Amino acid sequence: MKPIRLLLPILFICLLSIAACKKDKTAGPAGATGATGAQGATGATGAAGPQGPAGPAGGPVGPQGPKGDTGATGATGATGATGAAGADGKDGATGPAGATGATGATGAVGAQGPTGAQGPIGATGATGATGAQGVKGDTGAQGPTGATGATGATGAQGATGAQGATGATGATGATGAQGPKGDKGDPGNANVQNFLLVDKGVVVAGLTKFTVPAITQAIVDQGTVLVYLRNTGSTSGWYSLPYSEAGHTITFNDYGVGYIDLKANFTQASGIDFRVVVIPGTAITTLNAANPHLNVKNFNEVAAALHLTN
Repeated sequence: MKPIRLLLPILFICLLSIAACKKDKTAGPAGATGATGAQGATGATGAAGPQGPAGPAGGPVGPQGPKGDTGATGATGATGATGAAGADGKDGATGPAGATGATGATGAVGAQGPTGAQGPIGATGATGATGAQGVKGDTGAQGPTGATGATGATGAQGATGAQGATGATGATGATGAQGPKGDKGDPGNANVQNFLLVDKGVVVAGLTKFTVPAITQAIVDQGTVLVYLRNTGSTSGWYSLPYSEAGHTITFNDYGVGYIDLKANFTQASGIDFRVVVIPGTAITTLNAANPHLNVKNFNEVAAALHLTN
């Protein structure tokens, strides 16, 4: 019985093999080749079945069974990690220049920049032609009155004046006793004249001339003329010419019949008083005899000697 049991499975397997061969020999129409499916994931290895019983020794090996149906497509595998970025490509050729855009609006004026350094001084130009002489300017305002000079020393006692005119003859009186002889009187100032020129001026150009009618040819030949000055309105003493103050000078230049000439180094329209003393030749002789030490530059002395009012 035991050998029969072993034979039955073997026969069953053979029958299955024959049936399978018959199936394969009956060729049906070839279907269209299906698209190759994605490789499915390898399924897990099934558990090994139990070891079948060993066949009879020396039995023939049965034919290989038919290929099983293709298994179901496995699930899509997870997306792989992103590959590394490729190297930058070469720059392409420069495209053609675009059309020129419209001109923009003018910008606001910027703040003024700092002043540049001064340039070098240019060469001196040629001297221009002399311009025409301008018109004479107006006379300047009168300068302030000078300080009052110190009072001059008291002049010497003037000579006694000439005897007055003889009075009318009185009745003859009794003859009196002879009186003592009187002292000789001092000479007077007969024929001496002085002129006051008030609020006059001087000019720097040429000479300043004043008219003095008392200067005759006889005065020019034998007499003398003295000239003094002071500021108009001053009550101080008189100063003889030449006179100098603060760089301004006035000198007595000359005299002739009927005039005197003065020379100044400045111009002043007014504000000066001049006193002109005209002394004939005979009076000079008498004056020198009576006043041998007379200083004619001191008007006070001259006025006292000639009995002139100041």
